Amino acid sequence: MGPKPWWLRLFAHDAIAPLLLLLAALVLFVPGQWTVPPLDRDEPRFTQASKQMLETGNFVDIRLQDEPRYKKPIGIYWLQVLSAKATGYGAEAPLWVYRLPSLLAGLSVVLLTYWTARAFAAPPVALVAGLLVAAALIVGVEARLGKTDATLFAMTVLAQGALARLFLADNREPRWGLALVFWTALAGGVLIKGPVILMVVGLTVAALMLLTRRLAWFRAAAPLFGLPWMLLLILPWFVAIWIATDGSFFQEAVGRDLLGKVAEGQESHGAPPLTHLAAMLAVFWPLPAFLLLAAPRIWASRHSKLVLFAAAWFVPSWIVFELVATKLPHYTMPLLPALAIAAAAALVDGAGETAGRGLRYAAAGLLLLLPVAILGAVIVAPITLGVWPSPPGVVLCGFALVLAGWAASCLLKGAALQALPRAIAAMMVMTGGVWGFSGPALETIWVSPRLAAAIDQTATCPTPEVASSGFSEPSFVFLQGTETRLVPGEAAATFLKESPSVPDACRIAVVEKRQEEAFLAAAASLGLVPDLRGRVEGVNINGGRKLDLGLYVAGSAAQ
Repeated sequence: MGPKPWWLRLFAHDAIAPLLLLLAALVLFVPGQWTVPPLDRDEPRFTQASKQMLETGNFVDIRLQDEPRYKKPIGIYWLQVLSAKATGYGAEAPLWVYRLPSLLAGLSVVLLTYWTARAFAAPPVALVAGLLVAAALIVGVEARLGKTDATLFAMTVLAQGALARLFLADNREPRWGLALVFWTALAGGVLIKGPVILMVVGLTVAALMLLTRRLAWFRAAAPLFGLPWMLLLILPWFVAIWIATDGSFFQEAVGRDLLGKVAEGQESHGAPPLTHLAAMLAVFWPLPAFLLLAAPRIWASRHSKLVLFAAAWFVPSWIVFELVATKLPHYTMPLLPALAIAAAAALVDGAGETAGRGLRYAAAGLLLLLPVAILGAVIVAPITLGVWPSPPGVVLCGFALVLAGWAASCLLKGAALQALPRAIAAMMVMTGGVWGFSGPALETIWVSPRLAAAIDQTATCPTPEVASSGFSEPSFVFLQGTETRLVPGEAAATFLKESPSVPDACRIAVVEKRQEEAFLAAAASLGLVPDLRGRVEGVNINGGRKLDLGLYVAGSAAQ
């Protein structure tokens, strides 16, 4: 094994490495937090429900406008409400405030990966593992979305970091501090996304017991204390929501949402086994390239406690995710640190230097895969949507490809640890190009913010009443307001006819072109001639359907 590269010798110390990781994560996660509008449909469903909690003061029930939203527990909503209050905002908090818990969770995941790796290895391994997690595409995406997955990830890594230390202690006496962290993290994960964290951590414990043929080490987790403590943290809200909904929350969240995803692909997200394995090449980038180089050394170290723990963390849960019918790229994200830590240990031990020629070429190809795809996307996607590609976005993504090529050339020479900072830099530049420029420039798909702005320009009062027919995206409700009515075309005409005392252009109907015929016919039958004040055109980000939305006010009565 040759000498470690300069950056590892300089920064791989417990006093410096976490600061470097935090700085890198901020560069990777912050662009786009303020400039990218709400991404339909999951994110605005969560943020709108949190917004309504602030509006109503009801912090137990979860509702989306008048409909119950019983798919996930209360944890993320409470965190978003806390974020709005802590930043001095109320229900009218801007989107970035609702995204703040995910950003903080993403930063925490990177630092917690370092902490977990330090249980097994020296700072160089922990630093490399933290960088591999920070740079992963899926972590950057989820750190920007106001929903559950980044915070669940943080709770999972916190629990696994405590579990690693309990496993290594191999002590039958309780380790009270670690036990408290472990069971509290499990409770937090359950309150955020139900039993997913219990599956991942529980399968890790079971696999470790099977692989080591020892059971006694888990006594250090003080389960006789921990289980009641976890239940004490989670049961109050579960009891409260049972009473408030007469049990319907559990019928929806468990019976339909959770078990439905296991049995069949929901919302067109069904896919065959091994789909996650294929998706990993993109969503875990740049890790797959380095993991491929490290694989022989990982296999040679398969009896080490580090590799045993990583395998117990990764393999059983990965099998479950592959067998579950519904598949989304972020499902496997809680398993990412297991691969990163194992790969980091092998790379620091010289795995890249000893890899064969074929592995080096394959790894270099994997490292170029995502930058090529991203550069193509920032050029082609805008053209297909009828807008000009963002020049800064294209230039930055092109530069990222150059950096990735530089990193790939290092891999070809077996210098994996020299390639890593170049790959990280490539992801940083791609992040700036996509989230800072190309994404916000895709105005065609950002229909909701443009529609809300058009309504604001049309209205003659500060808070107009709005009904929307044919466009019901949650992002529009979040931006326009909870009282926005989602109605068919005929009802939109009735909406304009109602309350003649409302000033002109203080009651606006948004009517999609496919609904306009029914809307105008109903208006005529009511003796109303609606006045068209503007149009907003675009493409629905969900499904790619073209949209043509007319903004109508009551106008004059028919003669």
